[in-house]
Amino acid sequence: MLLTGASGYVGGRLVRLLERQPVALRCLARSPDKLRPIVRECTQVARGDVLDPPSLAGAMRGVHTAYYLVHLMSDSKDFEKEDRQAATNFAGAAREAGVRRIVYLGGLGDDADPNLSPHLRSRHEVGDILRASGVETIEFRAGMVIGAGSLSYQLMKSLTDRLPVMICPRWLTTATQPVAVDDVLAYLLAARELPASGSRTFEIGGPDVLTYADLIREYARQKGLRRWLIFVPVLTPYLSGLWLALVTPAKFEVGRHLIEGLKNPTVVRDKTALGVFPVRPMGVTEALRKAIADTTE
Repeated sequence: MLLTGASGYVGGRLVRLLERQPVALRCLARSPDKLRPIVRECTQVARGDVLDPPSLAGAMRGVHTAYYLVHLMSDSKDFEKEDRQAATNFAGAAREAGVRRIVYLGGLGDDADPNLSPHLRSRHEVGDILRASGVETIEFRAGMVIGAGSLSYQLMKSLTDRLPVMICPRWLTTATQPVAVDDVLAYLLAARELPASGSRTFEIGGPDVLTYADLIREYARQKGLRRWLIFVPVLTPYLSGLWLALVTPAKFEVGRHLIEGLKNPTVVRDKTALGVFPVRPMGVTEALRKAIADTTE
């Protein structure tokens, strides 16, 4: 089994779960020396880069299932182009190596929406590229992942912790269906056991459909914070800059893309996942409670 993205938030938590499974696990890493200390001795670490096709051949050798948890939004000025190239390289290498299944975590959003944000559009395009390889691809589409290390959660946390009064765009009332990181991990883990039946896409989310403003209010309630939200028709570049000044410079560009995506509804329209997998996602109140507890530990 091959795992990419083990140095990321979701991948870093998934690697610990996979290490408990009766499988031989291999992680792909651009810098193996950095990953080696945080995985078990029995876990292989293969040097490779999804933007360097020749480096993928050895890592793919003997692999049945490959997890693709790569997203280049934080490392690239043109993340759409690089995500496209990375997915093409990975899919081609998987096909050549005889990999039987790719498991991919993408994003919710309506493909038919002409105003779909570049971030969500790219997430969907990656899924298309992986499927086009001919390797069976299990794609999970999720909205905001609630967890202590999730970038979208950290952005909301930073804004709510630091701003008693928030000037908010109207699209902060867009519907969303967030999902707890523990439930995302449960789906990813369960995909390993899914009977072969061709490529499939599953939309996943918690039981609650609400707005981003509702999320901010619930987070503030649990933290004991009094917060006021003042809505304006648009979020000007100046106001957007004020928001993003609250996140670290390294995450500035990522935050901008995430904020752009808030205008797109991210709601589960196809509930097939609930009938296929034994996962019963927790609600927003519990997910936020766990995220807050994990942050303060």
